[in-house]
Order: sequence, then structure tokens, then C-alpha cells
Amino acid sequence: MKTANEIAQKLKETYSSYILDISAQRERRVWVEVDPKYFRESFESFVLKEGFSILSTISGLDLKDKFQVIYHMSSEDGVVLSIKVNAERENPSVPTITDLFPAAELSERELEDLLGINVTGLIQGRRYPLPDNWPKGQYPLRKDWNISMLDKKTEKETDGGKNE
Repeated sequence: MKTANEIAQKLKETYSSYILDISAQRERRVWVEVDPKYFRESFESFVLKEGFSILSTISGLDLKDKFQVIYHMSSEDGVVLSIKVNAERENPSVPTITDLFPAAELSERELEDLLGINVTGLIQGRRYPLPDNWPKGQYPLRKDWNISMLDKKTEKETDGGKNE
């Protein structure tokens, strides 16, 4: 089994045009940040060529000036590779990975529902985890969102706009 440092070095050498930053956090944990322009290409390479074929989860973060999506992957020997990609604050978007990992659909719907990150190529379907009648444009995991935004919107919808 290769060490995290060896894996990080190999990825850095092989995919230097895709990688913005890489580090071996500990013995079995590698973090890599990829250029958003090459996310899909690099992701496929890490899965199909480098053996990180197990999707553990997808995390979305609001970093105030941008969003970040982290794909936590594992290899058969238990090494974890966390792939970070940034999305612009205005009109954030990442491509779907459901063609490689159909189970990613729920995590990608969470990105859309909770952070407002558009997942291009994701098939149309029900919202998740928010209810279908949740107000459009209300993303509860964004740092600039607060519950009072929802209360005002809901109040206007339920009283026919009488309290405007």
C-alpha cells in the first residue's frame, strides 16, 4: 500500500495541470484542490485511473466569497482522497457525477436545495431534503441566510400579500 505522501506526489506529477493544491494530511488521507475548469476531467481520472472508486459523501461549504464542494473518495485499500472544487458566489455550478456514481444524486440535490449550487446534468426530480413548497431562492445553509428571511416570505405567501 502506498503512503499518502507517495499518492500525493504521484497525483501532483501526473495531474499538475489540474491541481491547484495538494497535501497529505496524515498517513491515509490526501486533500487535493482542482481547477474548476478541469474538475470533471480530473475527477474521472482519480476514479477510473487512480482507483479512488468509492464515493463516501459530498460536502458543500459556503466560504462567504465562494462555495466549495468536497468529494470524499476512498480506494479499496482505505486511503481517503478529498477532492475540493470551488464555485463562484454568483451562479455557482458544478457538473453532476451521477453517471459514475448514481448514489450521488441525493447529495447533489442537497447542494442545490441547501446551498443553491446548480448541479449541471442532474436529472429533474423532487427536491431533497427540503419540501417541494419551500420558497425559491431560500438556501438555509448559506451564511447570509437567516430564518427571518423565510418567515417574511412565508407570511406573504400565506396571507395573500396583505402584510406587504
